[in-house]
Amino acid sequence: MIRLVLILVLLAALAFGASWIADRPGEISVVWQGWRVDTTVPVALAVIAVVTGVMLALWRLIAFLLASPKLVAALSRRRRRDQGLRALSRGLLAIGSGDAATARKARAEAARLLPHEPLTHLLTAQAAQFDNDPETAVAAFKAMAARAETRLLGLRGLHMEARKSGDRAASAAIAAEAVAHAPTLAWAADAVIEAHCAAGDFRAARTVLERQMAQKGIDKAQYRRRRAVLLTAEAMAIEHADPLVARELAQEAVRLAPTLVPAAACAGRLIGAAGELKKAAKIVETAYAAHPHPELAEVEAHLRPGDAALDRLRRVRMLAGKAPAHVESAIALARAALDAHEYDEARRTLEPLLDAPSQRVCLLMAELEAAEHGDVGKAREWTARAVHAARDPAWIADGVISDHWQPVSPVTGRLDAFVWAVPPGVSATPVLEHGAERVMAAIAAVRAGEQAKALAEAAERAAQEAISAPESAAAPAAPTADVAPVAAKAPQSPPQDASPQRRPADPILPVPPLPDDPGPAGEEPETKRRFFGL
Repeated sequence: MIRLVLILVLLAALAFGASWIADRPGEISVVWQGWRVDTTVPVALAVIAVVTGVMLALWRLIAFLLASPKLVAALSRRRRRDQGLRALSRGLLAIGSGDAATARKARAEAARLLPHEPLTHLLTAQAAQFDNDPETAVAAFKAMAARAETRLLGLRGLHMEARKSGDRAASAAIAAEAVAHAPTLAWAADAVIEAHCAAGDFRAARTVLERQMAQKGIDKAQYRRRRAVLLTAEAMAIEHADPLVARELAQEAVRLAPTLVPAAACAGRLIGAAGELKKAAKIVETAYAAHPHPELAEVEAHLRPGDAALDRLRRVRMLAGKAPAHVESAIALARAALDAHEYDEARRTLEPLLDAPSQRVCLLMAELEAAEHGDVGKAREWTARAVHAARDPAWIADGVISDHWQPVSPVTGRLDAFVWAVPPGVSATPVLEHGAERVMAAIAAVRAGEQAKALAEAAERAAQEAISAPESAAAPAAPTADVAPVAAKAPQSPPQDASPQRRPADPILPVPPLPDDPGPAGEEPETKRRFFGL
């Protein structure tokens, strides 16, 4: 719009000037070499304009003729470049679509037309990766890394090739070089952090994260989350070696991410062990309200070591009130009630979950049947049912199931990779194994109780026999003369069968009475004297 206004103003000025000159034609006389030219001012101006235009045209023609060789060369180069760029586009599209033959042909054409083009090296490297030729790919990436404009792209390619070959040290060194050139580069910073975490140096990983945040290479929310994860990992690593420092690290992690379950669990354990039960309970309950988790329930129950089972049950009841409708609250409450031998409460808590029980619910029911009624049959039935029951959530990262949280993935090394979710299509989980151990312990306790009861009954019978034995010993030991002939004529007992018979019990000798013991009522003094050898 402004340009149009300026053009109109310029045309108006020219028209005004032309009309002004036309109103004042004037006269111009030129005498040169005997020639005399008389004309008006407008005609003279018109002649000057025409001559100037012709001279400019001639100059442009001469300049074009002089520059034509260069123009032809430039045109040829442009044509080759256009053909090379078309080959690059064709090759990259072929790699994306999986056409190996077209990709190789386009790579050869691009290398012939544009041998020094950065995209040619990229196409060569990607085609080599597509053909599973790591040597050619590494050579192409090294050529890219040697140039300033493609250094970072070449370093990333070398990093990926090193990781693919399993050379973690080389990949970490390449990532560190990339971070030195560009601290805000996300993949390089992540790779360096993952390398430090794999080595257990969480403090160095935090240093890289701080530098990345200072260069505005990461947003604040992601920075707080990652720093909390690294602090939690370091606190868990030194939890037993240096609990004081570990407690400070865990508290900082909770301040950065209050709902991070591992951080809250670690902080709850350490603060509770220090005697600050209210503070520890508040941290655990805050995290549990956002993400109900069995580890938080376990920490809440054992905040104070040595508490009775009923005290643990009361704490778990308070924790379950933070998320009363969640299944984890019911399972945690049932677990605490079962430990406290509150079997009725445990059964009432589990009843709403029995329509579609998970593995942990089945194992709790098995343990409840064994502990409350000593019913080993039902306990085994619930245990068998747990094998095919719905899976419970577990810590999962890149297809790996773990019974505890880890800061990085054991497969890819990615930071904060573990999530609490239901494992897809996995029959054996750590939850199932640990629950089965509890059930077997409960069944073993039932068996031990039965054996102890049988031993007690046997001991009671033996004691009764020991009491009745002295009375039988008081009977006459020798038969009278009249009875002897009859005993002599008694028929002999038939021979014993060769089959094994029950071995008779060992005779129980009566305990001799004390000298001043009057003995049982009706006992003769002669019997006393004979017993003591008088």
